[in-house]
Amino acid sequence: MKKYSFNVKANDGFARLGQIKTSNGSINTPAFMPIATQGSIKFTPIEFIKEIGFDLILSNTYHLLLRPGLKVLNKFDGISRFMKWDGPMLTDSGGFQVMSLAKFRKISKEGVKFQSHIDGSTHILTPENVVDSQNIINSNIQMSLDECLHYPASFEDSKKSMRLSLNWAERARRRFLDTKKNKSDAQFGIIQGGIFKDLRIESIKENTDIDFDGYAIGGLAVGEGHEMMKEIVKYTTPELPINKVRYLMGVGKPKDIIIAVENGIDIFDCVIPTREGRHGNAYTNYGIINLNNSKFSNDLNPIDEESTYYVTKNYSKSYLHHLLRINEPLGGMLVSLHNLNYYNVLMNKIRNAIRDKKFNTFKENFLL
Repeated sequence: MKKYSFNVKANDGFARLGQIKTSNGSINTPAFMPIATQGSIKFTPIEFIKEIGFDLILSNTYHLLLRPGLKVLNKFDGISRFMKWDGPMLTDSGGFQVMSLAKFRKISKEGVKFQSHIDGSTHILTPENVVDSQNIINSNIQMSLDECLHYPASFEDSKKSMRLSLNWAERARRRFLDTKKNKSDAQFGIIQGGIFKDLRIESIKENTDIDFDGYAIGGLAVGEGHEMMKEIVKYTTPELPINKVRYLMGVGKPKDIIIAVENGIDIFDCVIPTREGRHGNAYTNYGIINLNNSKFSNDLNPIDEESTYYVTKNYSKSYLHHLLRINEPLGGMLVSLHNLNYYNVLMNKIRNAIRDKKFNTFKENFLL
């Protein structure tokens, strides 16, 4: 018996404090998901993710299908046991990766045929086998297959793609509800339509008629820029059901998270904390600092003196600068851990601000 539910516990304006319940545990929202695309969070042992306090992580059907493959994951009864993660897991369908990584792809009503970016092998994703694959991966929340377009895309191309994604959404939902081998707790639909408001609204109406367990705003963070992203979120989110999770895919800069929360978004994912960390960029309460900069070579202070996280407190900027300059992987790992903790603390602050009806003050102070 599935144990999925979502409840909004408090509001401050459109910002929402909520909780998602799954068979693997609960997620307090607004929540940020670290990305374990291929079954690992880059430069970060999974034990540290648990210790920092994240409730939910994300992995990806496209990547897991290619490596290690579904046969291996089936032997472990899914990705969570394979990677030793005992909390909730969300899996993306792979539609974005087919667009961004595949050597070749051919889109049809049936699905998408593509060649692996790794070895050129040919694979096919359909709405139905993506559901089946995610059941083998054994995630708690799975996404329906959609088509993602490069930005910019014309109105006609965006409309055609949106209609195709809706056709796939209907088939994916039917498969999810019909299959007897369904291990996931919930399935989310994805709103498409490019930068065009009427297409986005049409996509919302038809996706909500399909009645998914939650809804993601897709097709953003592909080059449209902060202002356009903000505008789309602002007019899209209020149209989504108030009793369902709202997920903004691939958006993860702190200021973007805060603006999206202000408009009612519940969950986020992004590679920023670990990608930036590997390159020496640390997020702090005073802004972003690049620890590769020579000015930190003799700086004995911690990255952020306000932080209580042991990695942040115990390693100086000078030491981290040294590790990064000698290309020691430990440097990227430590800065990644610092960034992940920064994000987790940020989400805690956001939730507390909503609970205390002080979110607008928090937002204004943060964006100063």
